[in-house]
Amino acid sequence: MSSSILSTPRRRRWAATVLTAVATAGILAGCGNDDAAPLTITDQWVKAAPSGMTAAFGTLTNNGTQTVRVVSASSPSAGRTEIHEVVPVAGAMQMRPKQGGLAIPPGGTATLKPGGDHIMLFDLPKPVTAGQNVSITLVLGDGTSVDFTAQARDFPGANESYGH
Repeated sequence: MSSSILSTPRRRRWAATVLTAVATAGILAGCGNDDAAPLTITDQWVKAAPSGMTAAFGTLTNNGTQTVRVVSASSPSAGRTEIHEVVPVAGAMQMRPKQGGLAIPPGGTATLKPGGDHIMLFDLPKPVTAGQNVSITLVLGDGTSVDFTAQARDFPGANESYGH
């Protein structure tokens, strides 16, 4: 008797409706994930410094489907910040602002490390001590921002010279 209530064409329409709803929910969930967190930061840390300047490091991962460009950064622990790279100049390694920011392809990563790309924190208003948490905001090319916290560590390296 139950098979006479739902004829075969009705079962097909019902199954098609259910499959459409499930597919739509999956597409919307996928879009929401890309929009919610296109960029994640892991293994983040800041070099402890008594005064002047320091740098932040970590791994940036683009979880989205479009290239993400980090164009600037800020921190309440610094008077100003810059995205830097380290390049050879006249036989020595020298730091300088990274023109155009840092581009991370879809599904790709960018490693911020001593002697490579990093975030410089200048004009420290007070010492950055080992164990302290430092808040940093990255501004992306589309105008959105990503906040993260990095713990300060003692690190004897990363004493590159500075370009003007």
